[in-house]
Parts: sequence; structure tokens; C-alpha cells
Amino acid sequence: MNTLTLIRPDDWHLHLRDGAMLRAVLPETTRHFGRAIIMPNLVPPVATGAQAAEYRDRIMAAKPLNSKFQPLMTLYLTEETDVRDLRAGAEIGLISAVKLYPAGATTNSASGVADFTKVKRVLENMAQIGLPLCVHGEVTDPQVDIFDREAVFIDRVLDPIRRDVPGLRVVMEHITTRDAADYVREADDNLAATITTHHLVINRNHILVGGIKPHYYCLPVAKREEHRRALVAAATSGDASFFLGTDSAPHLDSAKLQPCGCAGCFTATNTLSILAEVFEAEGALDRLEGFTSRHGPGFYRLPLNSDTVTLTKGEPVAYPTAIDTPDGPVTVFDPGMPLHWRVTE
Repeated sequence: MNTLTLIRPDDWHLHLRDGAMLRAVLPETTRHFGRAIIMPNLVPPVATGAQAAEYRDRIMAAKPLNSKFQPLMTLYLTEETDVRDLRAGAEIGLISAVKLYPAGATTNSASGVADFTKVKRVLENMAQIGLPLCVHGEVTDPQVDIFDREAVFIDRVLDPIRRDVPGLRVVMEHITTRDAADYVREADDNLAATITTHHLVINRNHILVGGIKPHYYCLPVAKREEHRRALVAAATSGDASFFLGTDSAPHLDSAKLQPCGCAGCFTATNTLSILAEVFEAEGALDRLEGFTSRHGPGFYRLPLNSDTVTLTKGEPVAYPTAIDTPDGPVTVFDPGMPLHWRVTE
């Protein structure tokens, strides 16, 4: 197979930042994707309907001319989230999901939830109206090893929430472990998971062996090879519980290359080429459209995109090593392998 046509994909977990960064990186997503769930962890966070509307307007203003890209907005869940504001935003189609960050778990998560009893009423209302909760699935207990935080989150936080609020629809985002893949696979239809491009490619050795690789550092951090293989198996399985959420997270190189560097991999530019390589290696190219284009809309109860993209296999694609912004470059994720699939139309 040298040509592959897919329903236009969506990205169910995307960071666009704001201002000059937003204007620089947005075209890297709109080139290939029809829609994206937009992360709300700006400073200050996007925590109200009014803030979500204003952020959406800035994204729409930054879109390339004639782009049909649709940002799907989320609210940042805090212990002060207003139920009436949330329901109003959902009713008019402004809000597609709510994002749960455990306080301190990742970039700009200081406003996240520390006491989950304080958000139970919000979660109950979300269950009533079918509004999904997107979770950053890590505990922040300093006694828990960073490589164990996802598995502990399932036991301590996610499973109790799902038992306590029956019917709540949850997306466990950017899963990184066999534990999470198994938990999602065995759950009912109210639980799904996104898998990133980079977690299908790298394990923790890629970050640490032969010297620290800051551009491979992300949160949740990449785990052992056995976990990467479990993610590949889940993504290529055809199981509709798993779909693409790149977690593409742009940071200036000057912020990544620090004694305390930022977490995030910027994959928007070359994601489709990387995924085609991964799925081809597994003999699963026929399941790529499900992962990129069908399963996500199915869970979010949205129609499929009406147009398509075509990938063609040939000589390796030369992607830029970085995207320029007015404040400096943003390095594009390097998968460490030749990419023979390019988007041609």
C-alpha cells in the first residue's frame, strides 16, 4: 500500500498557548486536523464561559485564511467552578469538555483540584448533561514515584470518582502505562483514553540514555518499553475506547533547555507521518482511520469530518526541525526514524 486516504483527523488533546505562540503554532494543526480539544491551562486559566469564548475568538482570528478548523473549547476545573456557568456554556455548544488537573501535576496546573469533594456537585451536573471530563491522570503526592503516578491515580482518584458519580463520561488523557490501557479496555462505554504520538514512539531510555534529551521530556513522563508496547497495542487494536490526542505542547527552546526545563513534546507538525509509520509496522494501516478520525467523534457524540486527507508513501519526508516564533524557535519532535508517509492532499 503506497496511498492511504483517511477521513480528516481530529486532535482530542491540544495545547495552543496564546498570543505570538498561538499564531505561530496553530497552522501546524490546521494543516491536517479538522477539530481539536483545546487545553485551558493558560495563565490565568480558562475557567469560565466568558474566558472560553474570548480564547476561542483569539484562536479563530489566528486561523490561516480559508481554514475550516474548529476549536473545541474546555473549561479548567477548579474548586470554585460555577455549575450554572458550566451548564450554560455546554447548552450553547461553547464548551465541549471540562479539564481536571490535579493541583501541581503539570504545566500551569497550580489552580487545579486538591480536594475532590469540592467538585462533586460539578461532576454530578456533568454526568446529568453528558459533558465529558478530561483528566490529567497523575497524583501529585511527593511520596509517589513519578513513574507510578498514573497507576496510583487510577486507584486513588479516578476509580473512586467513577464509582461516586455514576454515568460521568471520562477521557483519561495521554495514558502512558499498561495499567491505564487495561483499565480503560475493561471499563464501560463511559470511559475512553487518548494516546499521544510521542508515547507510541519513545520510552524512558530515549530521555535518559546517552545524555538527557530535554525535547523528549513530557508529563506524564514516558515509561518502560513494556508500557510503550502496550500503548501501541491499544492504539492499533481497533478498540473505539482509544483515540488520538497528541498533547502537542509547544515551548520555546529557551524554556526547554533550562536547569528546570518545561515538559512537553511538540508533535503537531509531523504526527500523521509518524502514526502511519507506527501503524504500518504493526500491520494495522487499516485501523489508522479509526484511531485518528472515527473513535474520538464517536465518544464526543459529534459527526465525522466531511472531507479527507491522503498520505502517500515514498522517499523520507524532510520536516522542519523547528517552528519559528517572534520569541524564538520551538523544536519539532524528532521520532528518531525516517518518515516515509507524507500528507499530499
